[in-house]
Amino acid sequence: MVSRTTADAKGDVVVLLIGMRINKFRAVRLWLPVMLGMFRMLRELAKAPERGLLGRVLLTASPRTYYVVQYWESKEKLYGYATAPDAFHHEAWARLNRKERDGKLRGQVGIWHEAYIVPEGSYEAIYGDMPAFGLAAAHGQIPLERRGRYAKDRFAHRSQQPPVAEKTG
Repeated sequence: MVSRTTADAKGDVVVLLIGMRINKFRAVRLWLPVMLGMFRMLRELAKAPERGLLGRVLLTASPRTYYVVQYWESKEKLYGYATAPDAFHHEAWARLNRKERDGKLRGQVGIWHEAYIVPEGSYEAIYGDMPAFGLAAAHGQIPLERRGRYAKDRFAHRSQQPPVAEKTG
């Protein structure tokens, strides 16, 4: 393992933070399906890499709050999964909306997400004596020197992506 590394991300980075908060512990029958649904979606995405999930990190913010940091190939693939009728997300969202409409979830469990499209030059990463983690697990890990010793150098790094060909009529 190389001592100091960075993520080998190229271009924009798509990050989704998604989670839940248990508002009432005794309402297990309401919050447990939400938690299990997230695990089912992550398994589904792991079995179908073409959907675009590159990596994820499961985190606990408190005994009540759990979330997943997800790294996606593109915002189009993230939106595509969220709206795909054949994906478990579609079914889970419909169930959640029915329970919410019926007033069954009110105050029992909270759900949230935040999505970010981070332009190249607006992110940097450093890992010391770490296996690939987070952004580096999603995009690959390279020795720090390939992007620069200092944060300002890593922020200034630009990938050598080929230009996108324009479509002609």
